[in-house]
Amino acid sequence: MIIVLRTISELRAWRNALPPGSRLGLVPTMGALHAGHISLVDLARTHCDTVITSIFVNPLQFGPKEDLARYPRPIENDIAMLEAAGVDALFLPEYGEVYLPDNSTYVVEEAVSLPLCGALRPGHFRGVATVVLKLFNLTQPHFAFFGQKDAQQCAVIERMVRDLNVPVEIVRGAIVREEDGLAMSSRNVYLEPSQRALAPLLYQSLLAASQAYAAGERDAQKLEAIGRALLGDQPGIEVQYWEIRDRQSLAPIHTIGPDGCLIALAAYLGNTRLIDNLILGA
Repeated sequence: MIIVLRTISELRAWRNALPPGSRLGLVPTMGALHAGHISLVDLARTHCDTVITSIFVNPLQFGPKEDLARYPRPIENDIAMLEAAGVDALFLPEYGEVYLPDNSTYVVEEAVSLPLCGALRPGHFRGVATVVLKLFNLTQPHFAFFGQKDAQQCAVIERMVRDLNVPVEIVRGAIVREEDGLAMSSRNVYLEPSQRALAPLLYQSLLAASQAYAAGERDAQKLEAIGRALLGDQPGIEVQYWEIRDRQSLAPIHTIGPDGCLIALAAYLGNTRLIDNLILGA
């Protein structure tokens, strides 16, 4: 049966009671779980002796006009899913347990966090990096598991771990998609039926560029034009970005080399913002 830990003192007592030498895996989440989250739990179970998840809707990573208040919080369903998946413990803190009233220390990464979502959501990755480092300090995992759908988030956390010498190995789990290709996301529930019907076009735009790449095209600008063209004339889809970037640094590239690249996009369907990405090459 899953153990629910609501305070830092409970979490630390649980952590200290684990057998010496056992490998602990952490799967951080904001709840509203779906098959993508459970795939990370399954991945963690292949790497680790014990798996802990966290559910915390982190206010620091939401902008003032974003969806913090309406972010889905089906906690009872989430706990049932985690228990069925074989998770050993869940850290489920309140806001005041994570941030003191006069909290004034934050983690700011100043390179890979700047483009793409970082340029459009000021402060978002400061909130992500801060809460993730706190979770690492509290749980002291050997491994931590994040979804490739949030590719920039993965890159920011990997850079933070590298630069701050955090003793945890970051493992990326593959994107889990619906049958029509839409990347699974907790925000998909916001989509109205007409928007949901359009949503698979996001992935199709990535595939169109991938097919051109497979046929030999290496010019990033031309591949971007192919992907954008599929979305450009679609009423109901507002593209925020559709870009080809270096897989690790997220720097812009002009010609795709042997290391491949990351295609990343963000778009609004109505009031719902969705992201997706695809890796080309090695």
